[in-house]
Amino acid sequence: MAHVLVTGGAGFIGSHLVERLLAMGEQVSIIDSFDDFYDPSVKHRNVEAALAHSACRLYEADIRDASALEAAWRREPIDVVVHLAARAGVRPSIQDPHVYADVNVCGTVRMLEAARKFGCDKFVFASSSSVYGNNEKTPFSEDDRVDYPVSPYAATKKAGEEICHTYHHLYGLPMTCLRFFTVYGPRCRPDLAVSKFTRLIDEGKAIPMFGDGTMRRDFTFIDDIVDGVVKAIEKCGAYRIYNLGESKPIVLRDMIATIGQAMGKEVEIDPQPEQPGDVKVTYADISRAKAELGYDPTMDFADGIERYVAWYKETCVTT
Repeated sequence: MAHVLVTGGAGFIGSHLVERLLAMGEQVSIIDSFDDFYDPSVKHRNVEAALAHSACRLYEADIRDASALEAAWRREPIDVVVHLAARAGVRPSIQDPHVYADVNVCGTVRMLEAARKFGCDKFVFASSSSVYGNNEKTPFSEDDRVDYPVSPYAATKKAGEEICHTYHHLYGLPMTCLRFFTVYGPRCRPDLAVSKFTRLIDEGKAIPMFGDGTMRRDFTFIDDIVDGVVKAIEKCGAYRIYNLGESKPIVLRDMIATIGQAMGKEVEIDPQPEQPGDVKVTYADISRAKAELGYDPTMDFADGIERYVAWYKETCVTT
C-alpha cells in the first residue's frame, strides 16, 4: 500500500482522486488551504466522506508553508505526491498576477523541495491545456512549442513544468506533468463554465456568451481525468508530459444548448465581447497518453452533462 499526498485534495479534481485512491486501498493525506477563491464550505463537503475513512488524513495548510509540509512528511513517509493545489482561472489571474505567481510557482518549488529533502518515489504535477496559448496547430501535441502563454495563469503552469524538469534533472526525481483539458462533472468548481451556466439556466437568467460562440473547448469528464491521473501515478518514471483530454472539442454554442436541454429549460444568450486571456480552441492530441499510459477517455459530452445536471439537481437546487 502506497502513501499518496494529494495537494488541493479538497478541490474538484482532488476530492475525486482521493476517493478513487482510497477505494484502491491506498493511504491518502490531503493538504488543502481551504482558501476563499470560492466558498470553503464547498470543499469541506467534498472531502466529508473521504475523511470518514481510516486511511485518510487532512492537513489544513498552505503549500507555501514549508514548516507545514515538513510536519506532514515527518509524521509518516510519503511515497507519491500528486500536486494539484494551485490558484486556478485565466481571467482572475489577469486581475491578481502576484498571488498566482506566488501560489503556483513558489508553492510548487516548496513542494518539490520537500519531496527532494524527505524523499518520495514519484511526483505528479497538474499542468493545464492553457500552456498551449493560441496554438493554431490542432490537435495540441506535447511536442508543440508552448513559449507564448496568453495569461498569467498559463505562464505559471508553464513555469511549473520547467521547475519540475529541473528537479528531475538535478535530483533524479521521477516526474510526470499532466496537461488537463477543461475538466467538468460533479463537484465542478462554481466559477467554471459548466457549473456557472447550469446555475444561470436554472435561475432563468441569461448566459453571458463571450465572442461569437464559435470558441471550442475539449471538455473532459472528471472520471476520465481521474483514470488518467491514476495511470500516470502507476507509470511515473522519467520526466514526461501528457495531455489528458477527451480529444473532441465542443463549440461554445453547442455546449450551452446541451446544458439547456439537460435542464429542460429555454436558454437566453447575453452576447459579450471576447475576454483577454481566452484562447480560441483547446484540443488534445492524446495519442501519447493512450500509448504510454493506457489512457482511454469514454464519456460522451451529452452523457457527461446529464450526469452533472443530475448531481446539480440532487445537491445544489434548494427551491
